Amino acid sequence: MPTFTAPDGTRLAYHLRGDGDPLVVLPGGPMRASAYLGDLGGLGVHRPLVLLDLRGTGDSAVPADPATYRCDRLVDDVEALRHHLGLERMDVLGHSAGGSLATLYAARYPERVGRLLLVTATPWALGMPATAEDRLAAARLRQSEPWFEEAFEAFAAWVAGTGDFDPVFAPFFYGRWDDAAQEHEARGDEECNDQAADVYGSEGAYDPPATRAALARLTAPVLVLAGELDGGPCPGLARRAVDAYPNAEFTVQPGAGHHPWLDDPEWFVRRVLAFLDGDGPALPAPR
Repeated sequence: MPTFTAPDGTRLAYHLRGDGDPLVVLPGGPMRASAYLGDLGGLGVHRPLVLLDLRGTGDSAVPADPATYRCDRLVDDVEALRHHLGLERMDVLGHSAGGSLATLYAARYPERVGRLLLVTATPWALGMPATAEDRLAAARLRQSEPWFEEAFEAFAAWVAGTGDFDPVFAPFFYGRWDDAAQEHEARGDEECNDQAADVYGSEGAYDPPATRAALARLTAPVLVLAGELDGGPCPGLARRAVDAYPNAEFTVQPGAGHHPWLDDPEWFVRRVLAFLDGDGPALPAPR
């Protein structure tokens, strides 16, 4: 397991899948160890993956200062990883909450980004959180599922802030509640740093006007990928975020939830590789 040292001396780990020109992957959660990403549905067979364990997660060390869990401060760790890998520029994929970290990195270091992929990434860094209405509307798309009736009431309470996260509504985060999804969900508690998650998006983490202004300098192609059945972000919210990036395209994976590489690995890998390989220009999404 390779490691490197962050600017504040924290030892950070990453997991390498394959050899060659890497795709740096920033996990979500927030602050979930990168193990849940696996090889992104087989993407690692085609493109080497560098899966970063953010500080305090997975095999990375706990920092001396818990305030460094804040999203904007993690940008320094991503830049230290680039230096460690010896890359002039790197392609970056941010999943879920990791999309905000990827966005902040691109805003601060636009010249260091080759291509940027934002996968089911709620655009917190742009001041665009998923709303309760978004989440409930997406949940109602699942009314025909056998688990819906039991799960929806608990989910609605959580969304409203009157209930805690309950495993009973985990199916809403997957396009298919099959054995693979259930196994994936069962590992979640073991992979998350709840203390770090509380700090990740805390006060001062995001400055949307400044981030939007800085992104104007980003020339790298950007792909915003949403899941058709995801509520955080729903496709409409993800589509609106595209406007913040000068050279962006938008796609919706049919039948996918928040973890699209599990819901249809073949579709996910094919679409991501087409973007990474530059098959066709990165065009603005249809209005």
